[in-house]
Amino acid sequence: MTRRYVVIDFETTGNSAAKGDRIIQIGAVVVEAGQITDRYSTFIQPGVPIPPFIEQLTGINDDMVKDAPLFEEVAPKLLQMLEGAYFVAHNVMFDYSFLQGELDRCGYSRLSMPLIDTVELSRLLLLGADGYQLGMLAEYLGLEHENPHQADSDAEVTAMLLIHLLEKLEALPLLTLERLSPFVKKLQSSLENIVSDMISDKSVFLADEETYDFYRKLALKKTAKQNTEEYYDDLESVDASDLEQKLQKHMAHYEIRESQQKMVELVDEALHTNQHLVIEAGTGVGKSLGYLIPGVRFAKEKDRPLVVSTHTVQLQQQLLERDVPLLKKIMPFDFTATLLKGRNHYLCLRKFEHTLQDHHEDNYDTNFTKAQLIIWLTETEQGDVEELSMASGGKLFWNTVKSDANSCLNHRCPWFSRCYYHKQRRAAHESDLVITNHALLFTDLKSDSQLLPSYKEAVLDEAHHIEEVVSDHFGKETDYFTFLKLLDRLSSTESDGMMNTLRELSDLLEVPKYETYLAKWDGLFLDVKNELDDLFKQIKTICVTKAKSSRSSELTKQTLRYTNEDIESALWEPVLEMEERAKQYISDLVKPVKRLLKSFDLFEEHLTVKQKGFLVDIEGLLNDLQDEAAVLHHLLSCPLSQEVYWMEAESKGPRHAVTLYAKPVEIDQILADQFFGKKSSVVLTSATMSVKNKFSYISERLGLLDFGPLNAQLPSPFKYEEQAKLMVPTDIPLINEVDQKTFVAKISTSLYEIAKVTKGRMLVLFTSYEMLKETHSAFKSLMDQEEFVLIAQGVDSGSRARLTKNFQRFDNAILFGTNSFWEGIDIPGDDLSCLVIIRLPFTPPDQPVMAAKSEKLKTEGGNPFYDLSLPQAIIRFKQGFGRLVRSSRDKGAVFVFDRRMIETRYGKSFIQSLPKLPVSIKPVDDLVDELRDWMD
Repeated sequence: MTRRYVVIDFETTGNSAAKGDRIIQIGAVVVEAGQITDRYSTFIQPGVPIPPFIEQLTGINDDMVKDAPLFEEVAPKLLQMLEGAYFVAHNVMFDYSFLQGELDRCGYSRLSMPLIDTVELSRLLLLGADGYQLGMLAEYLGLEHENPHQADSDAEVTAMLLIHLLEKLEALPLLTLERLSPFVKKLQSSLENIVSDMISDKSVFLADEETYDFYRKLALKKTAKQNTEEYYDDLESVDASDLEQKLQKHMAHYEIRESQQKMVELVDEALHTNQHLVIEAGTGVGKSLGYLIPGVRFAKEKDRPLVVSTHTVQLQQQLLERDVPLLKKIMPFDFTATLLKGRNHYLCLRKFEHTLQDHHEDNYDTNFTKAQLIIWLTETEQGDVEELSMASGGKLFWNTVKSDANSCLNHRCPWFSRCYYHKQRRAAHESDLVITNHALLFTDLKSDSQLLPSYKEAVLDEAHHIEEVVSDHFGKETDYFTFLKLLDRLSSTESDGMMNTLRELSDLLEVPKYETYLAKWDGLFLDVKNELDDLFKQIKTICVTKAKSSRSSELTKQTLRYTNEDIESALWEPVLEMEERAKQYISDLVKPVKRLLKSFDLFEEHLTVKQKGFLVDIEGLLNDLQDEAAVLHHLLSCPLSQEVYWMEAESKGPRHAVTLYAKPVEIDQILADQFFGKKSSVVLTSATMSVKNKFSYISERLGLLDFGPLNAQLPSPFKYEEQAKLMVPTDIPLINEVDQKTFVAKISTSLYEIAKVTKGRMLVLFTSYEMLKETHSAFKSLMDQEEFVLIAQGVDSGSRARLTKNFQRFDNAILFGTNSFWEGIDIPGDDLSCLVIIRLPFTPPDQPVMAAKSEKLKTEGGNPFYDLSLPQAIIRFKQGFGRLVRSSRDKGAVFVFDRRMIETRYGKSFIQSLPKLPVSIKPVDDLVDELRDWMD
């Protein structure tokens, strides 16, 4: 049966027909049998003026619609087109409700017809897309989109998108369509009959056994077999000139870089002489190839793996998707490479299979995410959540189906041979090159079960993050909601939670004395909840009252550091008593149930896979609850003098919303003993490792001093003298000289003047999110209509990658960022012409870890500012500065709105740590004039 789809797009004067907004343009495209068969478009005379922002967005003005027909004149034509068809639109409820409103106004009956939302369908089927706006999808699929925000062009692109989506849906294997069937019934789009007909058509064909692995009623993508054939020449023959010729052949714009050659030699030397190496490689050196070329060669030569660890997911993907394939083309031997992430990144197929059996009570998000994952299984080889674009509701569901050690059946699991996590681990154990992240590397360091293969050599890229990551991994934290999530999943024996299922299963199998084991559960369960409830309320009260009394400002986030001395005071007595009771209640709650679980060993052969999985899941949750209780006890007893303890609470948040933390004050000894002392050679590299051209700060912080590492500073090949300018205004006040409102007003007007010269294309870096929000708002009020596209972290939703991509899509965009935007974002070319650093990035001295480190330094006779705060700020400043010049073709200015850089003794240390470049120190207006002349 051939269906007719009418794809509609309206341009309107606003968002609501009920409030008097009207249609100004109609675009309609008819799709039948996978082809566009008809088109219709017209302007509409709305009878009301077109608002300026709509004119700017669409390019449609009052003159263009002056002689156009009224909606009531074209309604019959539109209704005739829609008869017996599916109504399709990108965000269908907007266009459909607008049409219904206009029909009501003109005296027509309301429509009743099946709908398809191409946003929903794209989210379901295009799992790797960066975003689901029409323009982004057009770019993703390579569809031509001539006039965005004009109804005829938008309808045409939406029609092509629909054709692609329906073809993709139809191409899914029969088994996948059958598994999807119950879930599509609950979607906004009317897909039920479409999927049903596809199933009927497919059932006469044979399944595609070559592409898919059909197992336990799910279709998985077949993994391509690795070519294990060994071929390589003499390893000694990997010489520089040969590699350079190959790089020029395989890389566009490749330039021979002296610094990269030097890096290859240094890494090779460190690996062969069993030495550690600290190497700062400036932007543009090409450091990933600088360590991969000698590293992979060494791994093959010694027949043992090289581990390469990064901080960011982006760099891991770049190494795997760009650098490794390039390396395979240029090296005279083959090698294997595997990316291994933390276990929670991978889907647990056993858990997912079980969730599919029960879908009647699912809310929209859970239902939709299950449908997404059924389709994703036909595409993914890694089973890695990073491949997915999930809504927040989907992320909640992911937490119930992700892989974790506590609930793994290992060899007893029917999915073991296909398990994504175990497959990646097996591949890693057989690879020459293992790419991972710092978090997993240091989890492995303190883990009982070895996650990574045994290795002696490692390269740590983005190494300036190591101190922070190790501190996190050897630290502890907990909060009320962590306990609540665990308890809610277990629940009482009377509700629908796991304990009720355990009671039913015990009854079914007639497990002896099961009632005795569960007799006290419900009473103790309530005791635990109430005790934790009271405990965290009491902790929050202490946090908010004590933190507020120690600060003059009314911050919403309160931070309170506490010590052994504090917890021995009378104020803490009730907290310690409640924690002791909670710990005892949890122990009394868990022990009998664990004994009951042991009784199921006698019934092993009678248990189904689902039942075995359920029992291991519940045991995992009980273990998690005990572990969390142990963490809470640790955090409230402050047992270690070398740790710093603190709590954080949102003063306006829920009554229990407080988080407790502990972190080691120093990690140098941990790393020296447990990492550097056990490895033959570790290469640490980053674009920002030195302070004033010395490596003593980083070596001391990371415990490397006793090892006498090799050090090298490799300059960037970029010509900063010609490509960049550093500009420091003399007339912007220091933050402590004026109130925040005055400061924000001054920096906003200054940013606006600079933006008019650079035509946007500006990244503004803040150290405070509050100030970012206030500046964004103040800047907006200065603009003439939509003069610039403002994109702000935390104000606009989306990940860092998505915000950066949006910034690059618009010619006149300004991106406001904090924290994560100081590094790791790459915006080469004309998209970025100006970088503004609002304040030098010093860590607040009262931040608990910083305060504890400063105290320790003082007792050892050091200077906390010069030995700690300043070097840390310089490294962060260099990271921020590095956002501007990303290629030899980039050109731009860096403004620093902080006079401390030119007025303090230490300010010149920031300038000395940068590459040599021209520095201008003048009032803002003069700098703007200079910038205009320089950019022309």
